[in-house]
Amino acid sequence: MRIIETLSYGNFFHIYNRGVDGCDLFRDNDNYEHFLRLYDQYISPVAETYSWVLMRNHFHVLLRIKEEEEIGFIPVKTTSNNKTRSGYKTAEREYFSTKRLDAFVAPSVVTNPDGGLTPKKYKPSNQFSHLFNAYAQAINKQYNRTGSLFDHPFKRKLIDNKNYLKQVIVYIHNNPVHHGFCSHPVEYPWSSYLTCITSKPTKLQRKEVIDLFVDSVQFKKDHDEKFNFDSLEKWLEM
Repeated sequence: MRIIETLSYGNFFHIYNRGVDGCDLFRDNDNYEHFLRLYDQYISPVAETYSWVLMRNHFHVLLRIKEEEEIGFIPVKTTSNNKTRSGYKTAEREYFSTKRLDAFVAPSVVTNPDGGLTPKKYKPSNQFSHLFNAYAQAINKQYNRTGSLFDHPFKRKLIDNKNYLKQVIVYIHNNPVHHGFCSHPVEYPWSSYLTCITSKPTKLQRKEVIDLFVDSVQFKKDHDEKFNFDSLEKWLEM
């Protein structure tokens, strides 16, 4: 029986999930973009992202779960009747709604003995559940489908070795090449490879990624070399 690892604070993890029964997760560009918006909304509060790729029916992410003291509290608002609602901007929800990709964000609060409301801290495992649920609801609504969209539970692998950390980054960026979508990572738009080799503003831990490879020249060189996918996938328990 496969042991499900805890997303422990301060550690690196390879995160992988796919559509249930191999179904498509992304059918058009808006789907990819919306997933990335939701990823930023739900995962950025609890993790730093080092690499990612979105494929048609699956995705891979390499991230570092933040230390517990680095993680903040879930923002909440209180209305005049003391009910809670999410702190996300109404304008953003309206924007998603116009694309038929609206996602409800459930409030998270604890009621104190005196009746007051105390925000709860983000929990990494909960944030991934929120991400998958919000995206599944949006896709089900857009394409008039029902039921689960993602496999459960999602796969996660602790990466505690610098060499493997580099290998996973190369593996993630070369995933589109491995699956025949392109001949080089630079040709594929839905991964962090292009972000790594440019200077545009990003939340990706670009400097830290390049430093792992010493510099951008070595980063590109390592991505150009032949890669043993079978060996790493076996280690990742894919």
